[in-house]
Amino acid sequence: MNYHDTLSYLMDAFGGADNLQKLLGVGPSALSNYRRREHLPLNQARKLSNIAPEFGFNLDPYTLKISVIDDDRKPEILLIITGGIAAYKALELIRRLRDFEFSVTAVMTASAQQFITPLSVSALTGNKVYSELFDLTDEQEMGHIQLARKADLVLIAPATANFIGKMAHGLADDLASTLCLVTDAPIFVAPSMNPHMWSNTATQENCAKLKSRNIYFIGPDNGDTACGETGSGRFAETGFIISQIQQKLLQKHRNADIFPAEKQTKPLDGIKILITAGPTLEPIDPVRFIGNRSSGKQGYAIASACAEQGADVCLISGPVSLEAPLDVRLIKVETAQQMKQACADELDVECVICAAAVADWQVKQTANAKLKKSNNKPPELILTETPDILSWIGHHPSRPKLVIGFAAETDSLKRNADKKRARKNADWMLANSVLQSGESVFNSDLNEILFLSKTGAEYWDTDSKQAIAQKLVRRISDYFCDGHVSDIQGSDIQGSNIHVSAVQKKENI
Repeated sequence: MNYHDTLSYLMDAFGGADNLQKLLGVGPSALSNYRRREHLPLNQARKLSNIAPEFGFNLDPYTLKISVIDDDRKPEILLIITGGIAAYKALELIRRLRDFEFSVTAVMTASAQQFITPLSVSALTGNKVYSELFDLTDEQEMGHIQLARKADLVLIAPATANFIGKMAHGLADDLASTLCLVTDAPIFVAPSMNPHMWSNTATQENCAKLKSRNIYFIGPDNGDTACGETGSGRFAETGFIISQIQQKLLQKHRNADIFPAEKQTKPLDGIKILITAGPTLEPIDPVRFIGNRSSGKQGYAIASACAEQGADVCLISGPVSLEAPLDVRLIKVETAQQMKQACADELDVECVICAAAVADWQVKQTANAKLKKSNNKPPELILTETPDILSWIGHHPSRPKLVIGFAAETDSLKRNADKKRARKNADWMLANSVLQSGESVFNSDLNEILFLSKTGAEYWDTDSKQAIAQKLVRRISDYFCDGHVSDIQGSDIQGSNIHVSAVQKKENI
């Protein structure tokens, strides 16, 4: 079924074109444009999704797939909480799952109860918390077989190295491990542990065994861990966990006979994103220019990652030697003024990411001919500031919902970048030291980021620019999935306990 037919089907499902227009608050021309452009804005799709149950069906806002409501049962999540320090994050995870109207039943290991209490978990789930395999009262209320079988999905979060090992070897010496053997529902594992524990050969072999049995892994992330070390082992971001669960359940419950989906659900489906990348070159004369060393690699990586997750991406790029990413609309420019004009033409988007290294100055009067040497003295050049594109977008009357900037600094990284974020009215600022690791970040395939928002700061360890891009896209997906920013987990600008590299310490961030 093509997109035109999809919208026709929606019109019929919601009582015809006239009624659909009323529900969306648009005129006939808007529906015509949606068909012509093959794009229904996500906010409109979500509006229809909220209304759909009144018409007797459910509507997935990402795929526009319709399914018949056969009962009022909410999807059941069996949440197994094991004994890692990240157990406290399970409380926020439960809250977010409930926000998305999942029914959550929790099982806690004995070790998990050393970090958080069953009372806290029960208060958030609204259900009894289970922990003992041989509790006769529980067996009368709900046997462990029934507990496992009623779940639509089993989520182990956090999952310790010990529990992963038990699962890999088929052990069933407590309620949590027994349920993993009994259930026929999909099992998701969200690991959290010390980086050395995660990278240990035994742990990796155990994970490989579980993956071979079609058990899904979410994370871990790369970054600071509670033990004070840095590396892979950090509990995945809550929004990303939920997005993975949603995608799996949508696949599981897809009703192909009613409305076959033509593509897999992706977190950024329907989101329009504008990205700037690369340098700008400000001409002095027909031969010379003022520029910088930006390679455009980070911006191009972000554009590619956004497109992979379903976003409609427009990439405005200064002169670089990179191929255009797949499924990305590329607009090439040279000067800051040209980049600003291109941004103005394309500003009807939900998100803007200003990753370009725009030259700060331009020559007030560009020479029409090549400037010649005179008496061995350089010509006198009068410089003026180039347009501040990020600030212009951040204060624009039609400002996009999410505005993200990049700040390249050589000193006082956090202080300078956060001042810049506030001054330019950006929601997030990704700051990096251009001299990190003893070499320029511009020509490197690696990056090291200090993520700043209105609520805090978070250090992203040195990683490939592709990995940095994926981490940012996950954060963006979380923003649009949840409807609000889930910025920083556990730190703040004034007194954040964030990891800093040796270079950053030297640069006195």
